[in-house]
Amino acid sequence: MRDIATINAIRSVAAVAAQHAEILVPEWLPEGKRQATEWVCRNPTRADRHAGSFFVSLVDGCWHDFATGDSGGDLVALGAYLWNVRQTDAARIVADRLGLCLPALGKPDVMTREQREAQRVRVQAAEQEAGRLRQREQQQRHQRQKLTACRAFELLGRAEVATPSHPYLMKKRLQPGNLYQSGNDLLVPLYNVCGEVVNVQIISPDGRKMFLRDGQVQGAFHVMGSFDLMAPEAPEHDVYVCEGWATGAALLQYWNVMAVVCAMNAGNLKHVAMALRERYGSRISLVIAGDDDRASKGNPGSRAANEAALLAGCYVTFPEWPPGASPDLSDFNDLMLWEMEHDPDNH
Repeated sequence: MRDIATINAIRSVAAVAAQHAEILVPEWLPEGKRQATEWVCRNPTRADRHAGSFFVSLVDGCWHDFATGDSGGDLVALGAYLWNVRQTDAARIVADRLGLCLPALGKPDVMTREQREAQRVRVQAAEQEAGRLRQREQQQRHQRQKLTACRAFELLGRAEVATPSHPYLMKKRLQPGNLYQSGNDLLVPLYNVCGEVVNVQIISPDGRKMFLRDGQVQGAFHVMGSFDLMAPEAPEHDVYVCEGWATGAALLQYWNVMAVVCAMNAGNLKHVAMALRERYGSRISLVIAGDDDRASKGNPGSRAANEAALLAGCYVTFPEWPPGASPDLSDFNDLMLWEMEHDPDNH
């Protein structure tokens, strides 16, 4: 656990870094390009071939991947994400780049008294400016989210019920459930805990996924099965919380689960689970249905699922892989497809 001095040092580095975002961000993401006050690029941490879903604010350093839902609030968090290191390590790297000497980050204090005072003034001014910009940016971001929610509602209103012959559904061997379709794209409506539409996930025929830009992702989710968000009480049966739509549909269709909530990505599991817990308290019985990312370093799916279960005080379950199942399989839809192919008589 970080001590207060380390946390404050990380915040100081983030504040100074925000003032140099127009230099640092292009250095770290050289393939991107500027659009107004944002840097738009591909996400180098995944198989992202084209720019267009990864945005970094050149004002306050906030960043968001509208394909995966990954996001962060400053450039230290961005560095940790891009370089796959701890925030303390990222802060140390950024501090060196900015010429900051902060002993709380494990660097020796070699400054003179005058240099130390000059750095204190620099950091203090940066923190004050960062606070002002953060407040303004949060207000503007909230307004953009409201406008995007209206756009999502309009998209769903013009869309049709999804057809079972959609290539993505055929590949996953799933029924469309309560999905919509606009042209060749599937639309997955996302709600907040009050039952209001806040965003849409768009799934192309080849499985590429994208959220509406500027829409709420954290704490937003898709609901499947017997769970009415507009009802005052929680359902009497278990509510499973998983990552993607296909995982939730497999749980509902193949394992006869009564209700599923899809958080859309691993990092959002804890936010969705806690939102449901805060609304319903102990009256809702939650089960986290995690991905088992066995082929990925550190198994991020398992780690996120266990963290969400711990925070929300609920059970967690993972796919139980039969002997011979490929380690590349990770979620309940993968398990469903494997069992349907290898043991069709029993399923």
